[in-house]
Amino acid sequence: MAHTLQFQPSLKMPAGTETLVVVGHKKNLQSKEFVANLPKAAQSLWAGVLARVEGGSNGASTSLWIPDGKSKTKAIKVIVGVLPETSSRHNCVARPDAITRMVRAGSAAKKVSVWLVLKAAEHAFPAGCAAAEAFPLYSQKSKKNTSKTPKPKVASIAFSCADGSTISKDALGFISNAAASVRACARMVDTPTSELNTDHFVAEAKEVAKRTGTKITVLRQKKLEEKGFGGLVGVGQAADHEPALVVLTHKPTGAKKKVSWVGKGIVYDTGGLSLKMKGSMAGMKMDMGGAAAVLHAFEAAVMGGFPEELHAILCLAENSVGPNATRPDDILYMYSGKTVEVNNTDAEGRLVLADGVAYAVKNLKSDVIVDMATLTGAQLVATGRRHAGIVSNCEDFEAAAVRAAI
Repeated sequence: MAHTLQFQPSLKMPAGTETLVVVGHKKNLQSKEFVANLPKAAQSLWAGVLARVEGGSNGASTSLWIPDGKSKTKAIKVIVGVLPETSSRHNCVARPDAITRMVRAGSAAKKVSVWLVLKAAEHAFPAGCAAAEAFPLYSQKSKKNTSKTPKPKVASIAFSCADGSTISKDALGFISNAAASVRACARMVDTPTSELNTDHFVAEAKEVAKRTGTKITVLRQKKLEEKGFGGLVGVGQAADHEPALVVLTHKPTGAKKKVSWVGKGIVYDTGGLSLKMKGSMAGMKMDMGGAAAVLHAFEAAVMGGFPEELHAILCLAENSVGPNATRPDDILYMYSGKTVEVNNTDAEGRLVLADGVAYAVKNLKSDVIVDMATLTGAQLVATGRRHAGIVSNCEDFEAAAVRAAI
């Protein structure tokens, strides 16, 4: 059973809390105002606890136990996470990468309280989403046979701002919305293809369309062939489950721009006939992360009142091996009208994205197009595992995207 998340503007530990996770920069954790709000049992120990942990360049954590004031036989575990003191010009100053890691240390408890001690209220959004990521929704771990109904798991996430600013009710609702989408996206990425093939993905997109009250268009194999989506068909035609192009559309009154997000949704990537080595294939269930992110970001944006016309374009296929698989040397006829000679069937992401981007141009007349993908291992070499690679043909847009991330 996954945790239910509850976002609070300030810490109010629910009765029965088993673990309290406190995360922040050391300077903020040392402030008198903050310490005064700690549980009384922790206040006298706090200075000594912080003295033995430094943030450094990666962050660090420690723990202590305090008595549960409402029970003589129970104690509360307190995990103290000190965030890294440094951040590069490419790092979000809230350091969400470290927040997730630190909160995860306390996520096994059934009742968890998380206290994010921030520099300012503007850091609440990345920090809240990062904390939510520590509580995954997907699990298929074996469970003991028991007739008892499992107790619900709850995680309360609260904020404290060193500059005295507060999190508004609207901002808290927006963070909660986005955090739910982050967890839903992570659930899809964690799910193996035996449980999340292209048919399942289409069904999930339909559920999002239903929840958001938006229009959805779904094109499967026959329609894709008829309309000339050679990239999607070429990549997905060897799989048991048909490829799909799924488009969700949000058209609010007064919209001035048309924005399209295009997501790579390769539910599994064997490499096709250019078969991956065994060490490179494991984990390729996550090659649909771009489409999962686009789908659930679309839901968060629509539920948050996004004012412009927005389209989520999901390019779904399984790059499999079989008699119908595209071969190196084959020529594909793309939706854009261009032809592509295939040299390597493991370079499939650009093929499905090309059809999705062409649809955004030709059919939707989009003003802004963003494609999102787990596109190439070269990105991990260039920017590492914590920073996404970004490139744009519009300098102002690229700069705006970088600003939004910090």
